[in-house]
Amino acid sequence: MSTQSLRVLVVDDEPAIADSLAEILRYNGHQAAAEYNAEQAILTAGSLDPQVLISDVIMPDMNGIELANYFALHFPGCKVLLISGSETTTGLLNDAKRHGHEFAFMQKPIPPQLILDFLDHCDAP
Repeated sequence: MSTQSLRVLVVDDEPAIADSLAEILRYNGHQAAAEYNAEQAILTAGSLDPQVLISDVIMPDMNGIELANYFALHFPGCKVLLISGSETTTGLLNDAKRHGHEFAFMQKPIPPQLILDFLDHCDAP
């Protein structure tokens, strides 16, 4: 069980992944919402005011790095964890880094405990 409760927004275009991760986070004491695309995540963020964004990288329309860049601008205190099972992610992460954004990253499949450990190191504002 986590020592602090955080507001977490989980975004993945695979509903089973987003829903199961949000459920694990809620079970561990966090307030978590799941969304299946970046556009809906932006709408939900307005009411949730997330402290942490966990987002898949490879998604249709707006990818996870574009979403993370949006959050860096509009929710500057929000920590970001990007996740992906795709080999093409490295180039996207390097491009974001060249533009001044460095985000935490984990390769899928991810044991839930690693995500919980990441959250344990996120300071609540």
